[in-house]
Amino acid sequence: MEVIKTTIEGVVIIEPRIITDARGYFFESYSKREFDEKVRPVDFVQDNESCSTRGVMRGLHFQIPPFTQSKLVRCVKGSVLDVAVDIRKGSPTFGQHVAVELSEENHRQFFVPRGFAHGFAVLSDVAVFQYKCDNYYHPEADGGISLRDASLGIDWMIDSDNVILSEKDLRHPLLKDFDSPFDYNIDLYAK
Repeated sequence: MEVIKTTIEGVVIIEPRIITDARGYFFESYSKREFDEKVRPVDFVQDNESCSTRGVMRGLHFQIPPFTQSKLVRCVKGSVLDVAVDIRKGSPTFGQHVAVELSEENHRQFFVPRGFAHGFAVLSDVAVFQYKCDNYYHPEADGGISLRDASLGIDWMIDSDNVILSEKDLRHPLLKDFDSPFDYNIDLYAK
């Protein structure tokens, strides 16, 4: 696998080595040994999958400490714009984001570390989205930043008139109104 660094330290794009022949293709979608060596040691404990239609936006989600999560995400059908926003107080990249298109064609994966809000917008008619998490889901630890926060400068690549949001995602605060529980100077991976 090739690891592509982004403008925010720790947030990386992963491109698998794809083997193709007359039968189709094959690739290793995850190797703990290689991931730990090339990205960082992470113990993924839960896999999730969602299916959404064009215009659906999910996010920008996170879980507050001590239940914070890293995510390794990919789109196995269709296409999404996937986004990670740095919400760590004191971070030199606080409020900045990385966006990447993930699709069934490019097979890319995106690693979103702890201390980041995560979300995506569906660009295709249907998208099946999978993610590995390094902590179990705790509903009482749910948090979010508004997907519509213009101060984040995210081009979601979809017509705002056709956006489909959940009631929960409509209620998330703007970044300026959010008191982040994440501190850039504290190792969120320390046990």
